[in-house]
Amino acid sequence: MKQFERKIILFDFIAINLVWLCYYLLRVESQLIDYQIKPDLILPMSIMYLYWLSVFMFFGLYRAWYAKSRTDEFVTVLRAITIGCILLFFAVFFDDERNATYSTNRSVIVMYWVLMVLYVGGGRVIVRSFRKRLLIQGVGHRETVIVGIGDKATELYDQVRKYPALGYRVLGFVSLNGDRKDQGTLPADILGSVEELQSIIHRHAIQNILIALDSHQKDVVLNVVSLSTGYDVSIKIIPDMYDIISGQARTNQIYGFPLIEIMPHIMQPWEESAKRLMDIFISILILTLSVPLWIFVAIAIKLNSPGPLVYSQERVGKGGKIFRMHKFRSMYQDAEAKTGPVWATTNDPRVTSVGKFIRKTRLDEIPQFMDVLRGDMSLVGPRPERPHFVEQLAKEIPLYKRRLSVKPGITGWAQIKQGYDTSIDDVRSKVRYDLFYIENMSFRMDVKILLLTFYIMIAGKGN
Repeated sequence: MKQFERKIILFDFIAINLVWLCYYLLRVESQLIDYQIKPDLILPMSIMYLYWLSVFMFFGLYRAWYAKSRTDEFVTVLRAITIGCILLFFAVFFDDERNATYSTNRSVIVMYWVLMVLYVGGGRVIVRSFRKRLLIQGVGHRETVIVGIGDKATELYDQVRKYPALGYRVLGFVSLNGDRKDQGTLPADILGSVEELQSIIHRHAIQNILIALDSHQKDVVLNVVSLSTGYDVSIKIIPDMYDIISGQARTNQIYGFPLIEIMPHIMQPWEESAKRLMDIFISILILTLSVPLWIFVAIAIKLNSPGPLVYSQERVGKGGKIFRMHKFRSMYQDAEAKTGPVWATTNDPRVTSVGKFIRKTRLDEIPQFMDVLRGDMSLVGPRPERPHFVEQLAKEIPLYKRRLSVKPGITGWAQIKQGYDTSIDDVRSKVRYDLFYIENMSFRMDVKILLLTFYIMIAGKGN
């Protein structure tokens, strides 16, 4: 899958530059527009490719597409190209207004749009059709197991076998307790039990796990996902109707057969790079512009209560790595000296009067932008927790450690949906939001969360 997506990026590179070359020839060499000085070819071509790369990344065109129809892909590409060309039109329009000129470029953008649709959109349909033909012939299939040995599992196996274009090579089934009494009635072998899942993944180089269980077996689903965490496998679950309508996970279909998808490759490399660049740029910008605030907050903290200006604390980061997170001090000095680590509470007596204000406005988070620059954190992600609580919560909440598969963030989906944790029930609720973010994270979603966080700060709705 990753190799194919890299080929799609390479194809787009060729198609976008070819479009610009054709556009250049039609616009310049055909003398459609009179130029006193012949415009350059290479530099604008490079700029336009970077522009379209950014647009396509924003629209999610470089994410792994699972069983996506060619029509759906063409519509998505068409939408991205149309919006991208509209932005180009207004860029040319405002430049003309600024210079009090009229540019024929505005009218020929329609021609550029047509070329982009034909070359990029049509080309992608051709590439996907070629790939589908290869999959039908058995080329590029991925090793797959089905968890479950009931009617749902058999039905799913038949569906997968019926549509080889899905790319699954089902090696067998995984039973719940190692029971092989139904071996003779199943269309493939039972490879082992759920408890042996990690061994099965190693032994058969499994790349996909399809879970076909009844709704009352949700505890088994959690166990499968937990055992698979950390492995390069994609997990897809047959949901019951409540799962589908609840909207708490991305739902796809195998030719009409609904599946909830849990993706191991959380973000594509291009999106990861864009996310890191955004982290660095915004962190430098905020740290630079907030210097007057640093001074104001520092004076307020010092006048309000004795103690250090910045408070640092050990937190658990990506992959379980321990790092020190920094914040402006919002509590009295040595607030947990007698009690040890405890949950924050509403109207927490440990919080100073200045601390309440900087927490509500999120100003206490400013020093964490240094942690982002160091690479310990990101702007957006699950909030990092203390080691003491991580071990405690991992025992209480299934899949809690799955939060450690991504970098922790200053803000996140859970933070804009819910306030500070005051109990284990709050954490359970937040984990649900964190897992939703992890399964659906994208550069576009990060931008959305940052905008919502900014609104919360301005409106003073923080906790």
